[in-house]
Amino acid sequence: MTAFKISSGNAIKLSIQDNVNTDYIISGRYKFRIQDPKELSKYIFEDIDPTLSAKINQGDFIVAGRNFGCGSSREQAPVALKAKGISAIIAKSFARIFYRNAMNIGLPMIECDTDSIDGGNALTLDFEKSKLFNNTKKIEIKINPISKTMKIFLENDGVINYFKKYKGLKIEA
Repeated sequence: MTAFKISSGNAIKLSIQDNVNTDYIISGRYKFRIQDPKELSKYIFEDIDPTLSAKINQGDFIVAGRNFGCGSSREQAPVALKAKGISAIIAKSFARIFYRNAMNIGLPMIECDTDSIDGGNALTLDFEKSKLFNNTKKIEIKINPISKTMKIFLENDGVINYFKKYKGLKIEA
């Protein structure tokens, strides 16, 4: 089981806040050219800022507005973000298919009001308590609670790995 209690990192706030589509996350031109997730992760957000991927460190958080991950069911988008070492995506809302694809591979999606988070802010996410702290501004940000089932999936590195490990659903309500 993955240690999935508390994550800390810096906020990477995108210049485009709402409707960040999967083509912005990873351009379609790489969909079939690059199969290795680590290599693919070098090109995330290239169409927004060609230098952004190089500025993202292991453990950082992507911060956006509404409808993050809209546009297509391209699985490479959450795969590339996870391969980059992103702790979680923090946004006001997510496109349903992106949220599902991310949960399948164990990439946390945190819904909250992101207006009080600036790029470069030091953040701490306590998954167990479902709390987000902006350490730079010394404030706690209310997040939508993470369900017990989702926490279990994330602790097992996603739905796919959970089902591989347990050969089906073993979660008690």
